Amino acid sequence: MYYVGVDLAWGDRKPTGLAVLDDEGGLVHVSAAQSDEEILAALAPYTAGDCLVAIDAPLIVRNETGNRPAEAALNKDFARFHAGAHPVNTTKPEFSGTPRGARIAHALKLDLNPRSGRGRRAMEVYPHAACISLFRLGRTLKYKAKPGRTRDLLQSELLRLMGLVGGLAGAEPPLHLDRPGSRWPELIEAAGGAVRKSELRVVEDQVDAVICAYTALFGARHPQMMTTYGDVENGYIVTPTLPEGLEPSSADDPTAEDPVSVAVRDYALRQPALVDAADTFVALVTSILDEAGINYLSVNGRAKAVASFAGKASRRGPNGELVYTDPLREINDQIGVRVITYVQDDVATVADVIHDQLLVKKDRDMGEMVARQGRFGYRSRHMLIALDAAREGHSGYEQLRGQHASLQVRTVLQHAWAEFEHDIRYKGTVPADQAPELDRRFTLAAGLLELADQEFSIIRDRLLEHSTPAVGDNTTDDDTSGRDTADDDSRIGARELAAFLAGQYPGSGWSRTEHYTWITGLLAELAITSLPELTEVLLPVNELDLNARMAYKYPPGAVRRLDDALLAAFGEKYVGLPGNADRRPLLKSRLEKLHPDETGEPEE
Repeated sequence: MYYVGVDLAWGDRKPTGLAVLDDEGGLVHVSAAQSDEEILAALAPYTAGDCLVAIDAPLIVRNETGNRPAEAALNKDFARFHAGAHPVNTTKPEFSGTPRGARIAHALKLDLNPRSGRGRRAMEVYPHAACISLFRLGRTLKYKAKPGRTRDLLQSELLRLMGLVGGLAGAEPPLHLDRPGSRWPELIEAAGGAVRKSELRVVEDQVDAVICAYTALFGARHPQMMTTYGDVENGYIVTPTLPEGLEPSSADDPTAEDPVSVAVRDYALRQPALVDAADTFVALVTSILDEAGINYLSVNGRAKAVASFAGKASRRGPNGELVYTDPLREINDQIGVRVITYVQDDVATVADVIHDQLLVKKDRDMGEMVARQGRFGYRSRHMLIALDAAREGHSGYEQLRGQHASLQVRTVLQHAWAEFEHDIRYKGTVPADQAPELDRRFTLAAGLLELADQEFSIIRDRLLEHSTPAVGDNTTDDDTSGRDTADDDSRIGARELAAFLAGQYPGSGWSRTEHYTWITGLLAELAITSLPELTEVLLPVNELDLNARMAYKYPPGAVRRLDDALLAAFGEKYVGLPGNADRRPLLKSRLEKLHPDETGEPEE
């Protein structure tokens, strides 16, 4: 069943906001339309079957003058909160015949009696009154354009409303604004970046439509918490019941704005910048791991969606108290980065590299915590990272100054379990009678995956002892030339180089496949075109303990060890290679460690 919200313009020349929620409260559609035909076309996919359509517009108008009984009754409760309804009568041209809302409902073949219990029905709602009740507001938010209201005021109030709507993620029933294609993040961005009142109006209509749709969902789930003003004969308005004891507040009442909505509004304004910062953090972590020669599957990241932030900021403890008293400061995963590795040993290696290169404010091994409790379950390394002192002063990282990111490091199997559990257990609906059995099965799966992780580590260690990583190229089994037959130049083959380095540096882990190919290009620039030539170059530097000189706190990968050896052997010549153009400052810093008392000339 779908719950549809229509913020209907009384005339055909103004935009109408449309929103649709699925049966779980997920926002699956939000848009603006103008003509009746456009409205019906947009809603067609959601109104073919059972649906409840909440329309912010009069559906039934019989009185010739003044208010309908519905407005008069509603105003007694809500006028003191600035949420009184405008007079509706047949003297007004838009209601002299069949009201537009009724035309839309008739075209969709909906029953206009909200209490009929039929699967396809419509009801008249009023967003201002709904907001007072749902959010326990002391007055309406001033996001509607009226004389004397500035753009800044309209924008601030609209963003505050959107923050409150986002906070419904923690309500009952929940409202999920983060569904794929929901377009809610686009509306947040549009509201935050609007420079004209007309731009805010387009967003405002769609936000009102979401409130209408949620009112329909709320009413279906909690009919005892709804009030119907008026009746089907003379017109009615359905809205969540005014909370008992709620008192109105004045416009300058400092208690009128709750801390959650303030935090959500402020987060909505800063979130676009966090998106760019998240991309920069991902690039930074990737470059650190690549430079260290660490093998990993993927690095990705994101800035927390506004709806997700609102839901977390709205969480309350068992006694009803807010979990976060200062959400903007206390919610640490506003920027999230995730590294997926192949085996468990690599998780520790990645953590060691991050400790060596960045400032780590917190570090928790969730797997160890679960194991200490004698359980199987969620396993992941959680770190709170920020720029180190050296990067803090670098102009290239200005975007990350003062920022921190939540870094998760886990194996591909741990990631699969965590994602599956999150989507099925926490996002899905688990029947209460099946919860114990499903908990047992999740635990069993966690134990099996932990065992599989251990076995993959053993397999990897055995392969490191006796074989080489699979590096994709077109080399045949009988090709021992040390070159890729498909290459147009005279590079050493990536596969042959991997085999060579496995013997050269037996204590090092495999590097990423593309890194072997990358360093063969540097070898070609040095005119090293065969493995015997490479062996000859490495002989002098093999006598040096380069790992000790670099003071590694982690085991470097095979390609990184070769990179160090070539840097030690060729010094400034290696730094100046065209293939190293993007990392020359870094190489010069490393060269100083390798030759602290020399000028970087090749070893004799």
